[in-house]
Amino acid sequence: MRKMSPLRLLVLAMILAASLPASAQRTISDARIAYKVEMPPEQLQMEAMFAGSSMTQYIRGNLSRVDMNFNVVNYIYLINSEKEDVITLMDNHGDKYLIRTDKKTYEADVKKFSAITFADQAETREIAGYKCRKAIGTMPDGATFEVYYTTDIIPENPYYNRRFQNLKGIPLEYEIVTKTGAKMRAIATRVDLSPVPASTFDVPRGYREITADELKRIRG
Repeated sequence: MRKMSPLRLLVLAMILAASLPASAQRTISDARIAYKVEMPPEQLQMEAMFAGSSMTQYIRGNLSRVDMNFNVVNYIYLINSEKEDVITLMDNHGDKYLIRTDKKTYEADVKKFSAITFADQAETREIAGYKCRKAIGTMPDGATFEVYYTTDIIPENPYYNRRFQNLKGIPLEYEIVTKTGAKMRAIATRVDLSPVPASTFDVPRGYREITADELKRIRG
């Protein structure tokens, strides 16, 4: 077999490199994404204490965690997509509650969120160092929300956030529709793809376990 000269090898390598996409997709199992949360202006006028709210998304294989810090009340969601369960932790002025979601409810939520569709738009923007494309999400009830997502990083576990199981990448900016119809906006400020410690998904101590019905009564 005739050997190729170094020059021909170099030319071939350059041709192959030129044919590759400028930004290759990367499938990830671990991630830590920090978001700032912008509240609707009308809500900030009534409750200024919500200013400066934040959120952090953690991913490690089939485990995920979402921390939502609204200053006066904080929520932690621990999700295990393999066991199909969710643990919700709420800290309201030092009153700490734990609520477990069973497999039946988990599966119902997956089914509900699987009906969300995403329609790509022409607009793009850079967020936290990643090029993102705009999409409009439409929920089963017809409500819509904006999302900007990147295809540079693809989650190994599409159920890390069941709301985005049909999205073609990871959302780095998106609207969160509240029960009143108001829309908060989460905007990524930092993406860290280093390994996430397993202890991040441990259930912390000091929370009193209650049912979802008991939580509704507490909230009034």
